[in-house]
Amino acid sequence: MDNLKLLREETGLSFAQIKKALDEVNGDIEQARSKLKEYSAAQAEKKADREVSCGVVASYVHSTALMGSIISLGCETDFVANNPEFKTVASDIAMHVCAVAPETLEECLTQAYVKNNDITVQDYINQAVQKFGENVKLNSITRYSI
Repeated sequence: MDNLKLLREETGLSFAQIKKALDEVNGDIEQARSKLKEYSAAQAEKKADREVSCGVVASYVHSTALMGSIISLGCETDFVANNPEFKTVASDIAMHVCAVAPETLEECLTQAYVKNNDITVQDYINQAVQKFGENVKLNSITRYSI
């Protein structure tokens, strides 16, 4: 039960998905993490063709006020766009852009995610797809610095 709770806190995915992954790997938490990553990627691939006509713009300004970023994160419906957890995903990605300074959108997606170096930014977005049940796409990134 501890592994289930730990993975729930790490990923925010449903207990059913986490339990399924843990059952498939006989409770091994590292293998379950890999399974959950596979599930997220498969879900994202299934939904990739769906139009993302809604979303949010998020920003992050570093505490020194010498750098900041703005990103656009798309989703399918305004219901998801208005979800506080979706807005948190967008804010987290804006923080990543500010901290790691990717040159391009493609580079950003392949970078190790600043809050969890075990996954990429794309993996983090794939988790959002699985969590919200909609296609989620990073549309644009911009970083400013003085």
